This record gives sequence, structure tokens and C-alpha cells, in this order.
Amino acid sequence: MNRIVTVDGERPYDVVIGRHLLGELPGMLGEGVRRVLVVHPAALATTAEAIRADLREHGYEAFTAEVPDAEEAKTAQVAAFLWQVLGQAGFTRSDAVVGVGGGATTDLAGFVAATWLRGVRVVQVSTTVAGMVDAAVGGKTGINTAEGKNLVGAFHPPAGVICDLAALETMARHDFVAGLAEVVKCGFIDDPRILELVEANVDLLTDPVAASRSDVLLELVERAVAVKAKVVSVDLKESGLREILNYGHTFGHAIEQVERFQWRHGAAVSVGMVYVAELARLAGRLSDDVVERHRSILSSLGLPTTYRGDRWERLLTAMRRDKKTRGDLLRFVVLEDVGRTARLEGPDPTLLAAAYAEVSEGAPRPSRAVDL
Repeated sequence: MNRIVTVDGERPYDVVIGRHLLGELPGMLGEGVRRVLVVHPAALATTAEAIRADLREHGYEAFTAEVPDAEEAKTAQVAAFLWQVLGQAGFTRSDAVVGVGGGATTDLAGFVAATWLRGVRVVQVSTTVAGMVDAAVGGKTGINTAEGKNLVGAFHPPAGVICDLAALETMARHDFVAGLAEVVKCGFIDDPRILELVEANVDLLTDPVAASRSDVLLELVERAVAVKAKVVSVDLKESGLREILNYGHTFGHAIEQVERFQWRHGAAVSVGMVYVAELARLAGRLSDDVVERHRSILSSLGLPTTYRGDRWERLLTAMRRDKKTRGDLLRFVVLEDVGRTARLEGPDPTLLAAAYAEVSEGAPRPSRAVDL
């Protein structure tokens, strides 16, 4: 049975979670839409073509546009290519964009929709775990620059989101598991039941085919989406509460930039969560038990909990460009307990370096990280 999570706010929309859901798309586009551009990576060309054919059967004038894989899609050059497609096809403000793929594709599609004629409708069809529970929901869109990740973007809520678990069956294990980092994040910041489900089903959750067909993953995705929906419904533009969704992301985004986006987002966020947990512990705000629970859950899934120890200055520079930074003041979302978030502003530089030492490779911590 499908699950529906409604994201409230100025423009409410539904996130539909289930299996074999592409038939939901025409209903989400709404009335008045004539033209639809389906944006997709090369690996999903067949899926995109099936969507285009279905839309045409429903009377839409549908087009497809192929974009590069992963973070390579999130550039000004690719966005300009899509604007050109929209212009040549005569898209008006009453037409729509559909993003089909992982978080990078839906970020890009949302940004292009937000900027074309100052905003057209977008429906996100997410095909990855991370995309379903994070990128496709919430209306944050963006592209990267040489200076950092998601530094250019807009808040543009979708008209609807489709999370088709059947699409996850063909994911590579390391991509699937990396996405689970965002699920675990939702457990730590708001919903402890998520952590319990992960701890009780590690073997299942590290098998993409079995997990995708299970009610366990269905519940985890629903719960994680509900956490995000609750937050963005009251704080769309990250003026306060929404910052908690960036738990682990300040350090994680820094890793991604230093590694030139060759690390998977979830793997970087996994290390980022351990880093900020250690930072909170060193600041006297989080217990040893909760810090170790971070390591235990993430490492049991095969996610990394350490990073190389010779990159501190570069990481620090990248963190200073983080969207939560105000002037020269570094700001971190931290935990005071599971489900209880707080802010740590302007921590002492020695504290930052000490937390880095705790997650540096060579520290006596267990890990069976997946291939990055």
C-alpha cells in the first residue's frame, strides 16, 4: 500500500511512497500544463522515455533532456543547456519540468524550474535513497561552483514528489548504503525509532534488492520524509529550524569539496555526523554513549566514520564557506541527546582540531567502510 506524506506550507504538496508509481505523475502536474521537460541522467534514459511516452498518451507535449551523472550535472553550463531546451521548445510559465534521478538531478531540475520565467512547476521522481529522503523533498534547489557545493540556488517547492522503491532494486550496494546516511541523520535529529529499525535490520538494509521489497525500508523512507516534511512545513527558507536537516553536512560538504566531489554525499555526511558528535562531546554537550552509537550504526552499515588526517586546513577553509557560517563565525548543528538538537557557534579552534583528530584515519576505531 502506498504511503503519502503531505508537506504543508504556502504551497502544500504530497510525497507518495510505494512501488510502481509512475502512473501518479500526470495527476501531480495539475491543470493547465501543456509542455513537460523530463530531465534525466544517461542511466535512466529508458525510464525517461517511458515517462515521456506515458505523458504523451495523457495529452502532454513531452520532451526529454539528458544530463551528466551525479554532481557533474550541477553546473551553470548544464543549467544553461536546459534553459536553451526550454526556450527552443517554447515553454511558458504554465508548463512544467520533471526531474528523474538522484539528488543531483532533482537539485538541477528544481533549480532550472525555479529560474525559468522566474518559476514553473516541477515534479520530482526520485530514484535513489538519498534523493527520496533528502534532496527531492523540501524545495531546496541548486548547482555547484568551484568555490563550493549548492552555493547558487533557490527555494522552489515541487508540485509533488514520487518515491518509487522499485527503482532502488538496481542500485549498486555502495550507492544504496550511502543514501542510508540521510535516513540515519533523521533518526538522530528527530525520530529515534529510525535508529532502532536500522539497528535491528542491518543485514536486510545492506541488500538493495531485499530492502527495496521490504516494509522495513518503506517505513524508514516514510519516517525520514515525515521528519523533513515537519521541518520544512514551518521553515522553508532555512531561517531557523530547517538548519537541523544539515546535521553532519558542514564537515561532510567540506569533504566533498576537498575530494572534488569524488566521495558519495552519504559517505561524506556519515563522517560529518561523527565529527560533529565528537565536537559536541568535546564541548561537554553530548554523552560518550550517543557518540559511540553514531559510530556503531554507521559502521554496521558499512559507512565510513573516519577521514584522512592531512587535510585540516583545506577542510577548515571549505567549512568557512558553508551556508550556515555568518561572517567568520562557524556554526554547527549539534546534538545534546538523540532527538534534541542545538547550535554550537564559534567553537574554539583547538576544539575543532581536536574533533578532527577523533575522526582522522589511524584513530583506534572500528570500520568496514564500503568502497568509495
